[in-house]
Amino acid sequence: MHVVERGTGTALVMIHGWGLDHRMLLPLDPVVEQAGGWRRIYLDLPGHGGSPAGGISSTQQIVDAVEAELAERLGDQPFAILGNSFGAMVARQIAHDRRPQVLGLATVAGAFIADAAARTLPERTVIHEDPAVIAALGELGAEYTPMAVVQTREHAEAFLTSVHPGLATADHQALGRIAEHYGLAAEPEDSSPAPFGRPCLLLTGRQDQAVGYQDAWARIEHYPRATFAALDAAGHNVHLEQPGLTGALIADWLQRMRRYP
Repeated sequence: MHVVERGTGTALVMIHGWGLDHRMLLPLDPVVEQAGGWRRIYLDLPGHGGSPAGGISSTQQIVDAVEAELAERLGDQPFAILGNSFGAMVARQIAHDRRPQVLGLATVAGAFIADAAARTLPERTVIHEDPAVIAALGELGAEYTPMAVVQTREHAEAFLTSVHPGLATADHQALGRIAEHYGLAAEPEDSSPAPFGRPCLLLTGRQDQAVGYQDAWARIEHYPRATFAALDAAGHNVHLEQPGLTGALIADWLQRMRRYP
């Protein structure tokens, strides 16, 4: 599995979303670096980025592969985990599987219901349109616009740096195979129903038409130490559209794990 590590200290595992790679979460790195004392472990999931899919054909097998990688790298050391979109499904399962080791869980635009047809979603909304931004992207404008709630030069640049490279390198044949078994046997909050009592952050975009925000909120009582935030003027790429608020909330989560474990 392709892994990028930065920094030293307590391990923080970062898991990107579907069809992307670790670069999707690198915009969070300056915030974590500034907090100090965190060893950031950015994974490319099988079939994504630099990680070949091999024979993997289900989300459960992706979870198994990540847990094997973490067992090799971390052994029984404690770690925190953050997952984005599909990566939040993987992160939530690992957090429940490895409860004694896990210091805290964060989800960023996390998918809380695997079946897209069963999700509670807001209507597609574009709060700020800028035709010049779309025109400057050329043929990539068609990739950018579906998830862009605020069309700005800064957000478009973040898309080019963080989103497009993963889209361009994903193994779409393997992803098609895995998508046939996209859901886990049960959501981790159901299969492991005891409340998850470590510091958590459930960060959502108020205009996220991919996974929404209400399905995350429905699980809030399962996470008694969770900060829940639904950010306005933000869609599925909430951390790219609202980097300042996202950074503050991530910094708070990191601090809570240290001060009030």
